[in-house]
Amino acid sequence: MKSYQPFFVLVFVFLWSCNSKLNDKSSIEVSVSISKAIDTEALDGRLLLIFSDNNDTEPRFQVTGDLKAQPVFGINVENFSSENEMYFNDEVFGFPYENLSKIKPGEYYVQALLHTYETFNLSTGHQVKLPMDNGEGQRWRISPGNLYSTPIKVTVTDKGVENFNVVLDKVIPEIEAPKDTEWIKHINMKSDLLSDFWGRDVYLGAHVLLPKGFNEHPEAKYPLMVFQGHFPSDFGGFRTTPPDPNLKPDYSARFNVNGYNITQQQEAYNFYKRWNEPDFPRFLIIQIQHPTPYYDDSYAVNSASQGPYGDAITYELIPHIEKLFRGQGEGWSRFLYGGSTGGWEALAVQVKYPDEYNGCFAACPDPIDFRAYTLIDIYNDENAYYKKSNHKTIEIPGHRDYLGHISSTVRESNHLELVLGDKSRSGGQYDIWEATYSPQNKEGYPQRLWDKRTGEIDHEVAEYWRENYDLRHIMERDWDKLGPKLKGKIHIYCGDMDNYYLNNAVYMMEDFLESTTDPYYDGEVDYGDRAEHCWNGDHDNPNHISRLRYNSMYVPKIMKRIMESAPAGTDLTSWRYK
Repeated sequence: MKSYQPFFVLVFVFLWSCNSKLNDKSSIEVSVSISKAIDTEALDGRLLLIFSDNNDTEPRFQVTGDLKAQPVFGINVENFSSENEMYFNDEVFGFPYENLSKIKPGEYYVQALLHTYETFNLSTGHQVKLPMDNGEGQRWRISPGNLYSTPIKVTVTDKGVENFNVVLDKVIPEIEAPKDTEWIKHINMKSDLLSDFWGRDVYLGAHVLLPKGFNEHPEAKYPLMVFQGHFPSDFGGFRTTPPDPNLKPDYSARFNVNGYNITQQQEAYNFYKRWNEPDFPRFLIIQIQHPTPYYDDSYAVNSASQGPYGDAITYELIPHIEKLFRGQGEGWSRFLYGGSTGGWEALAVQVKYPDEYNGCFAACPDPIDFRAYTLIDIYNDENAYYKKSNHKTIEIPGHRDYLGHISSTVRESNHLELVLGDKSRSGGQYDIWEATYSPQNKEGYPQRLWDKRTGEIDHEVAEYWRENYDLRHIMERDWDKLGPKLKGKIHIYCGDMDNYYLNNAVYMMEDFLESTTDPYYDGEVDYGDRAEHCWNGDHDNPNHISRLRYNSMYVPKIMKRIMESAPAGTDLTSWRYK
């Protein structure tokens, strides 16, 4: 009798192998395709796969690094079209789960989104692929032209994620540009400096708030206030009518305030009334639109990877606005203010262009001394994610509330950015600091300050940062030249419980400024007791109110500065009508 045992053994092994592969979490393969109904050329970009354990909003709007974090995974794609598919497997890096196999069992709503990249031929000779801003301020969730899918419901079992397909069937539409009003005008100007750097036309924008009586006083020439900050879709905080009586009150979890939307409208209306009062000085106020392919704004300085934004804003955009709207057009008549990113920009621009501006008011600035780059000393620490000793390792916090409760770490923030985009392309906070402060690497992208996965710091890059963008170091190094030009111009404000530990760098800056004697800086550094991020020097109002009053709170100090410092013979009267 012929034996069939080897055949049966072979079949058994084959079937066992197939079954094992199906149940092996390393065999996960989620495919993403583009609907044939979408008429598009082959695309490059970052493809995101997002899971959400609720459907309160679409999954793309729930990606965050705090305690509400939902799982997200990302891969680079090239030449992606309706003719091919892209795949996520267990080797794809994710956050807060490192890979797909580690997602906890449960029901999820799943959505995919393609953040599209364009190719730039830089004046440095490099070719890079980056997401161009499309009028939204580098917000990948709503960037026009990005493709996304209708959320589908998926069950993750104890055996892990089963294979499924997601179809990109929608395209984010264009954003309508704001329209001019009686009070607010919108400027869009091609920058020759930036166009040369990026190898394509690049534009700078601004929203200009006109003073009362602008048309009735053609003889008047006005001082200029530059409100620095994140990408403004329009001029914010100015409203000519009372709050909408039909507006449904919302809740601000950040400030624990009910009806904060109504408060915002009321404060904007109050500013309009103040703007029209007889005793209010007549200024121009501008909010600048200068998004880059890396972030919602450029940080308003020249940099290796983003180009000469500092020069473009100071020497192209601002003179253009002053010419159009009768600005004084001289350094004594220009002032800078802002909070957070805008706070760093206000101080940095004042330091780097000391003759072109007459004062800065920097609230809760991003790190102005890199020995306190949040809680990291980039010069002496070996790792950005962990503090280590012979017998203990502790993870470095990244965000706290005013009581010190921690909601995320530096490692978590950076790992989320790495999922959203490699090569500093996430549009996140640490990536834009790299895009601004770092030299270019061999590919033309920003050189990493630290390994994004491990946190190991590159101290050669740190030294480049020190010499070019560490504002405390630059001021101390060059005080013999900068001091006489900055005397009376530096004003810094920060809460002593800033959510991102930014007060630590302010302490270090204050130590230097208060020790200066040749000359003494003759400015101001102030702190808000138990105040969180965005405290801007107002001791009389809670943070959720004071942050809405930037455009009026520094005016008395600006007027005092003008009267004390304006050169003899300058125009101090034409713009001071009732």
